[in-house]
Amino acid sequence: MRKLASVQRIWKIEPIEGADKIELAHVLGWQCVVNKGQFKPMDLAVYFEIDSFLPVRSEFEFLRSSSYRKTDVMGEGFRLKTMKFRGQISQGLLLPISDFPEIPTGVDLGKDVSELLGVRKWEIEERITTGGTMIGTLPYDIPHTDETRVQAEPELISEFAGLRYYISTKMDGSSHSIGLDENGFHVTGHNYEYKDDGKSPFYEWVKSMDLEAKMREFAKEEGIRVLTIQGELCAPGIQQNRLKLTKPEWYVFTIRENGKRVGLDRMLIICGSLGLQSVPIEEVNIDLPSKYPTVEALLARADGEYPRGGKKEGIVVRPTEPVFSKRISASLSMKVVNNKYLLKN
Repeated sequence: MRKLASVQRIWKIEPIEGADKIELAHVLGWQCVVNKGQFKPMDLAVYFEIDSFLPVRSEFEFLRSSSYRKTDVMGEGFRLKTMKFRGQISQGLLLPISDFPEIPTGVDLGKDVSELLGVRKWEIEERITTGGTMIGTLPYDIPHTDETRVQAEPELISEFAGLRYYISTKMDGSSHSIGLDENGFHVTGHNYEYKDDGKSPFYEWVKSMDLEAKMREFAKEEGIRVLTIQGELCAPGIQQNRLKLTKPEWYVFTIRENGKRVGLDRMLIICGSLGLQSVPIEEVNIDLPSKYPTVEALLARADGEYPRGGKKEGIVVRPTEPVFSKRISASLSMKVVNNKYLLKN
């Protein structure tokens, strides 16, 4: 599970050329602009990741002019996103532990304090991007699609040592899933399941592809009890249509059979059987750390543009066959978001 707010160690402080009042602090694989002299190397601090939604409290009031948001779904608070100061990007927020008396003395390094501090993940109002009538939360076999960023867990790179891996393009759209289980057929967005009432563009696309019938037939032939397919819906009107599409396209990035994620080859076979397209596969190789040993190397690899132009959001790295990672308590996988995309968007 993603740690939106956690206790972390600052491992390096760097000056910013031409800046008298700010400097650069490095934590995990991120860099944050902080007040000069606020921290020293090896200090512990509370690190708030980008896409965090911070509650209204005095410690965050300095963010009001740049980050205050209020929506029907999220309420009011402060949204963190990538910023730029004196030519340096700042990815998140670092504050002293002493600012938060509710954090106990002697707290462990890496401790997740998101719930303790009331920090939530920023969500765009889903009805804006998908439409339709929400009828409940996600079914049990459709997990939230929220990949761990390599900057948040740089040690994940070493877990790919000796493994066959693949790199796919991170498509810039809206996460949608379809699933088949003993309770029926499900169509979902990122957080909610939708009913078939003619108001969900994605549901209409699923029906136009006759995917329910195809999935039922495939599951019966293969002896599959639970089948889940997750992908990114990209289309005009979604995320500024940075892929410059003229019609909706759904790019599959995960398939689960009977509660387990399948490997790359199996995913491509199922996509072929159902007439679906996967996310673009950019690279298949062995031993990721030998080629991309650092966060910086992966960030350079993530740079690029979509085929029709438009800055690419980034890449996702996975083993070709699922491997469990104790570090993230999930199948080993990580995303690398293109810094140039973040600054532009």
